[in-house]
Amino acid sequence: MEDFEKKVSITDPMDSEPETAAASADASAAAPQVLDLLRRFLAVQQRRAEAYARLKSGFAEYMVSGGEVAYQQLCGEITAEFNDCSKQVIEMESLFMAPDYGRVDLAQMLRAVQVQEKQKLHLTATIQLLKKASRPSERLVSHENCTFKKPMQHNCVHLHEITEAEGTEEVEADAEYDNALNEAIRGVQDAVTTINEHLEEVRYEIEALESQ
Repeated sequence: MEDFEKKVSITDPMDSEPETAAASADASAAAPQVLDLLRRFLAVQQRRAEAYARLKSGFAEYMVSGGEVAYQQLCGEITAEFNDCSKQVIEMESLFMAPDYGRVDLAQMLRAVQVQEKQKLHLTATIQLLKKASRPSERLVSHENCTFKKPMQHNCVHLHEITEAEGTEEVEADAEYDNALNEAIRGVQDAVTTINEHLEEVRYEIEALESQ
């Protein structure tokens, strides 16, 4: 059986040359199309970066002004932008998988970026939600049920002697909050690092195609 497999694996050098030449010709013909797709992909990534910058700026403004309506409108616009970017990248991924392109490696790279972008967006939303909520010990309480004696003085119904158990619970709640926030921040940083590594690979591929 082994001898048979060895025999059928042997190829005539003369037979293999036309195949290699044809493959090379196909690759050369597809090179301009591949180059165009990769440039379009980098343009989409630039759009994503600009969308994140808008989201970050809008959130910072919201935290100062408390403008809920404007912030929700911005979130809707950013969501639509990200969805459009993802749709375009998925289309590029499909093209790279097609026989005319035959670049499964690039399709897989774009898929890897998509996965990291999804994780980055999810964790960015988590960070903003946590910051909106603030640390448990720093959250404001409502004084609607308090009785006011003077404009600047009132009997606060929220004041009471803090027991050791309650103090421990507050510290634990703060620690849990800090851990969740820090974990989300690290997750975003890891995603950004991975995305940038893939983008560097794309740039190398572009340079290689341009030099052909």
